Amino acid sequence: MIDWLRRDARAAPEIVLGERRLPILVVRHPRARRMVLRLAPEGDSVRVTLPRWGRTAEAVEFAHARRDWLAAQLEALPRAAPPEAGGTLAYRGEELAIAWSPNAPRRPVLSDGAIAIGGPEKHLSLRLRRWLEGEALRLMEADLVHFCAAAGVPAPALRLSRAKRRWGSCASDGTVRINWRLVMAPDAVRRSVVAHEVAHLLHFDHGPAFKAALTRIYDGDLPAADGWLKDRGRTLYAPFG
Repeated sequence: MIDWLRRDARAAPEIVLGERRLPILVVRHPRARRMVLRLAPEGDSVRVTLPRWGRTAEAVEFAHARRDWLAAQLEALPRAAPPEAGGTLAYRGEELAIAWSPNAPRRPVLSDGAIAIGGPEKHLSLRLRRWLEGEALRLMEADLVHFCAAAGVPAPALRLSRAKRRWGSCASDGTVRINWRLVMAPDAVRRSVVAHEVAHLLHFDHGPAFKAALTRIYDGDLPAADGWLKDRGRTLYAPFG
C-alpha cells in the first residue's frame, strides 16, 4: 500500500522525494480537462490541477506514480549561491567579475567586464542586490516609456516586483510591476516582459488582439525571449533566492 494511503485521512497529502517531504496541493479548476502535475518553482510543494469532478485520491496517486520525474525536477532546480568576492554577478545577460576590496568605494562601479565594490564583505551580497534593483528600475522605466510610446498610451506607474512565480503583472489601475531579477537576464528578455505588460494596457486578456498588439510594439524576437525565460528563468533566483 502506498504510504500516503496509510496516513490520517484528515492530514494534507505528502510525497517524499529523496530527503525532502513535500505537501501535495490538489487544486480543482473549472476549465481543466485532465490532471496536470507541477513542482512549485521554489521546490517546496507539488501541485496537481484536476477537473472539478476529479477525486483527491486519484490526484495524489497520480503524483506518487511520477515520483521519479518529480525528483528529477527537484534536483534540476538552481541552488542558492549568493554572490561573493572573486565570484561573478549576472547583469544584463553577462557575467561580471566581482572585484571586491575593503578600501574601494561602497557604491559599485562597472569597468571592463567587472564590478568594483568595497565596504564590509559580510554585506556584499546585500549591496549588490540593492545596486541591481536600482539598475532594474532605471532600465525598466526606460523600457516602459519606449513601449508605451509604441502602443500610443501614457506610461503608467512602475513598481519592482519580488514575486517568486511571476515575471510581470498589470493591475486594474494600470500600475505595471516587473520582477527586478530580470535585470540579470539579457536585455531582450527583460524588454519582452515589459512589452507584454504594456500590451495588457490595451487588452487585459491574452486573446488575438493582445497578441497582435504585443507583436506590433515589441521590436525583438518574442519566441526567443520566451524560450530563454522557460529554459533559464529559474537561474535568476539562484543568487539571491
